[in-house]
Amino acid sequence: MKLIPLLSICVILFTGCSIERLAVRSTIGLIENSLEATEEETDLILAEQSIASNLKLLEGMIKTDPNNRNLLLLAARGFTSYALGFVEEDDTDRATALYTRARDYGLRGLRHNRDFDNAFDKPFEEFETALQRTPDRDIPLLFWTANAWAGAIQQNIGNPRALADLPKVEAMMRIVLERDETFYYAGPHLFFGINYSSKPAMFGGNTREGRKHFERALELTQNRFLIIKVFFAETYAVQTLDDVLFEQLLNRVIEADIDILPEQKLVNTIAKRRAQALLEKKDLLF
Repeated sequence: MKLIPLLSICVILFTGCSIERLAVRSTIGLIENSLEATEEETDLILAEQSIASNLKLLEGMIKTDPNNRNLLLLAARGFTSYALGFVEEDDTDRATALYTRARDYGLRGLRHNRDFDNAFDKPFEEFETALQRTPDRDIPLLFWTANAWAGAIQQNIGNPRALADLPKVEAMMRIVLERDETFYYAGPHLFFGINYSSKPAMFGGNTREGRKHFERALELTQNRFLIIKVFFAETYAVQTLDDVLFEQLLNRVIEADIDILPEQKLVNTIAKRRAQALLEKKDLLF
């Protein structure tokens, strides 16, 4: 007889937990729609506040459903985008922390894949081989995790320990490039354009390759994703001391119609702000 109340309590607790997780999973679409609406925003203050509140909501949902890959992907993408758009220009330490948080959420999702998990701490060659077996469903996680990790490294570019992780990050993004070069507005090409153009040759930099990736990204996006031109100017043009190209790229960003890519007005608004700031400090860069 004593087992009956105990069994009832267990059933109630289990059901309660399941209901909470079901509730979380039923609202993922709402969060995705909210983030999508934010990406169409041109008011940077409103967008920043909205993204920040959504990120904390996401973290609360992850506490309820910690192994939900969709939530982990949204967190990796959200914290990466927030750090890039609103933090890294003003606060290196905070940007590093946010990029690292994004990377860790992404890795949690990726490590659900047994091949990735088993090879993650193995020698690089084994990790690289395991990446080739990455299922297509993990491509978004690979992309945002690599972006976040690269962002953290870029904020600490003088730290040898941070740079030691770069080959692993590059290998992850190379898989995305091979599977879908168009992913997230030619994101893999943008990544390698920045990567090749921002490093000295002795550390694997190659401005010629960097330019090829930037130009391919612009071609694939029909010149509508303006942040590509900003990074083209900020990395390649500065590294090659091409001040004419620098000005051309940034002026085209500033002059572009904000409705050129309606679903990404926020990124293009950030690109315009960043382009203006770069032009204002041109004399310090050349």
